[in-house]
Formats: sequence, structure tokens, C-alpha cells
Amino acid sequence: MALRSLDNTLPLSPERPKKTIKVTNLIAKKAKQVAGPDVNNENVAPVDNVAPVVDAVDYVLSENLEAFSDPDVKIQSLMEGLESKDWLKICESLNDVRRFALFHSALLLPILEKVMMVLVKSMKNPRSALCKTAIMAAADLFKSYGDKLLESATSDAVDQVMLQLLLKASQDKKFVCEEAERTLKTMVVSTASIPLLHKVKVYVKHGNMRVRAKAAVSVAQCVSKMDVGEMKEYGLVLLVQMSAELLKDRLPEAREAARGMILLIHKVVVEEEEEAEKQQEMWQSFCQSNLSAIDALAMAKLVASQ
Repeated sequence: MALRSLDNTLPLSPERPKKTIKVTNLIAKKAKQVAGPDVNNENVAPVDNVAPVVDAVDYVLSENLEAFSDPDVKIQSLMEGLESKDWLKICESLNDVRRFALFHSALLLPILEKVMMVLVKSMKNPRSALCKTAIMAAADLFKSYGDKLLESATSDAVDQVMLQLLLKASQDKKFVCEEAERTLKTMVVSTASIPLLHKVKVYVKHGNMRVRAKAAVSVAQCVSKMDVGEMKEYGLVLLVQMSAELLKDRLPEAREAARGMILLIHKVVVEEEEEAEKQQEMWQSFCQSNLSAIDALAMAKLVASQ
């Protein structure tokens, strides 16, 4: 029998590469060994591998804040705390701002503009806890200083605070949104209507429709607390024109605010006329003189439906 040619020999199979051990598997295995054999037992609480939670922020209500025993000393380090890189320290200092505003307002007044700029920066911070604390501080500043905040010295800072409040009231994070809405109400209650209205009306034309709606609510709240003399002083024509624009807004919240304003304006316009028919004529005449035909018709229909 002939020998098989060496050329026809079967090729040797290549050596199978050795399996490498994954470092991650080793780490997981060691962790399991450390945890013990019952780590996956349903009767044993799972091991918490999540990083420890940072200290929580206390949201202290205004009525639970207390005065300082040494305000003259404490005020010296306030700005240092507000400008800290530690956000928890900033929260603590913002609560100190609230205590100064409520109990030692004269001491805070010289640095009030700087403080308000810190509020603006904190409201822009992505940390919701810091943002909410700043919003609460803004509410206490409005309570304590009221119309002083609308004066020229802090006017620009107030404009920025107001915009941030409207933006935060427009967002989806509920606990921040609700706090911003409460602070906006405090702002309206604590300040004179006409000066505030001059500031808030700017935002009813904001590009963000949700900001427009929140601004419309604040405007309507301002108008609702004005007496007849204040409404006339501000200008009934300006108010009805603003209301007509908001009545066409995309969001129901803005339209509802506009309807409330229109009914108040109507009451002032026709107050000197007792007959219903003449009141209707007076209102139609007022609207036709100051609005486009389609807006005047909408006004007439709205009042007639009430």
C-alpha cells in the first residue's frame, strides 16, 4: 500500500486563543464574595451601592424664621456666604437673607441690589433646591421692602428677578413652579399696582407663550386690586388694548386672565350709566374707538355672555 503523500496531510488546526478574564467580572465576583452568600436572597435587603445622598435643604416657612441675636456681626459675612462655591452654603446664606429682610431690613438695604443679583444667579442654577430657596428669599424681600424694590436703585435687578420668577412659574418641575407662583402673588400684594404694572406688562409680549400666560395672570391680579382712580390713571385704553391681545392668546390661562380684566374695565367704563341698554352702547362705542372691528366685536360678545 502506497504511503500518503506529505503534501496531502491535513493542516494543523490553529491553537485556540486563551480566553481573557474580564476585570469587571472579577470585581463583581469579589464584591459578591464580600457581600456574602445571601446577597441575592429575597429575604435579605439588597446592598446599596448608590453614592450617599448629600445633606437635604430645609425649606423654612417665613413664619418659622427667627431674628439674629448679633445681626451687626452676621451682616459682615453675608456676602461671603452668598458668593460661596458650596451650594449648600449659599442656601444657608439665602435663609439668612430672609431673616435680615424680615427682622433687620435696614442692615440689608445697602447691599440689597447685590443680594438680588445673587437671587437671579441662584434661580438660574440647575439645582432645584437652590433655585427654590432663592425664590422663597425673593418672596420675603417683596414682603419686607415692597415699593422700595421698584425704585431706581434696584429696578434693573428686580426686572431680572421678575423674569426668572415668570420662567420658573412656567416650567414643569412642580415644586419649583408652585413656589414661583406664590412669590409672584406676594409680589403683586406687596407693591403698588401702577409701578408694578409698568414692569410686568413687558412680559405679556414675551416669546415664550407660557411666560406670557403667567405675566397675564400677574397683570390681571394687579388690575383687580386697583381702584377706579388707579385704573383711569394708568389708562383704560391701554388696559383694554392689552386685554384684547391676551384674549387671542394660545393658552387658556392667558385668555382667562384677559376675560377677568375686560369685565373690570367694562364696569369702570359704564359706571356712570344705569340703564342696561345705554351701558351696552357706551361699551361698544368705547371698544370701537380704541380697538379693531374684530376685537371690538369680541369684547361686546364677551360682556353680553356674562
